[in-house]
Amino acid sequence: MAGSIARRTIQVGHSPDPDDAFMFHGIASGKIPVPDDLEIVQVLDDIETLNRRALDGAIEVSAVSIHAYAYLTDRYALLPCGASMGDGYGPMVVAKRPLGRDALKSATIAIPGRLTSAALALRLALGDVRTEVVRFDQILESVRDGRHEAGLIIHEGQLTYADHGLHRLLDLGEWWRDETGLPLPLGGNAVRKDLGAETIARVSALLRASIEYGLDHREEAITYAMQFGRGLERGRTDRFVGMYVNQWTRDYGPEGRRAIASFLDRGADAGILPRRVEVEFTA
Repeated sequence: MAGSIARRTIQVGHSPDPDDAFMFHGIASGKIPVPDDLEIVQVLDDIETLNRRALDGAIEVSAVSIHAYAYLTDRYALLPCGASMGDGYGPMVVAKRPLGRDALKSATIAIPGRLTSAALALRLALGDVRTEVVRFDQILESVRDGRHEAGLIIHEGQLTYADHGLHRLLDLGEWWRDETGLPLPLGGNAVRKDLGAETIARVSALLRASIEYGLDHREEAITYAMQFGRGLERGRTDRFVGMYVNQWTRDYGPEGRRAIASFLDRGADAGILPRRVEVEFTA
């Protein structure tokens, strides 16, 4: 049609959990207007599936695990906004009964994916341990029901594990802070470099504006995020969002960038990652 605008579709992947939903609310609600020549399409999937899709270059912009980013550097860079960082807290190892370190190292631990940052942090903390991949939202039940001796939990499970009668054995964010003095880098927004600098900058500005909208309209954004909380009541949803939408979400800043470099360098030094990674951030 004469005068019609050619529209470029940008898929943006994020996990179906409250903090990612909170960040995306501004765009999803239309409160942050998207230019007529862009179409932003939400892709909702668990983080390990998003990691695997990014390995194939199948998605233009996606939340990915910082661990997974080590395998994506040829095709993706990290946007400066949208980070999930644990400031003295993070993924947890839980079990039905207290287990010492030696017993834990001989247990089979359910993990939410081999490319998750939680899995890398677990190996950095405990060395080689036996693991089995279980979808993140099934781990608590698997441990509670005795199918696994211990589980590595992410997302809202960090607030609800006691409801299942489970014990916290290790908080990896707390361990990392004690080890390094830094926040634990868990996830970030990766953008495919072939979009070009201009489109990347425009998409980055939209995502940052959406994050700022959520922070400036917290009650509204929390209401939206509760759809993704798998039964979390409002108070816990607000608490969980507050844990992972923070100053590093607006921008990594020097400390956040240092945390990522340290995390991936330690992974390489431990032989978990195949090589050292040069982290690339967009402007």
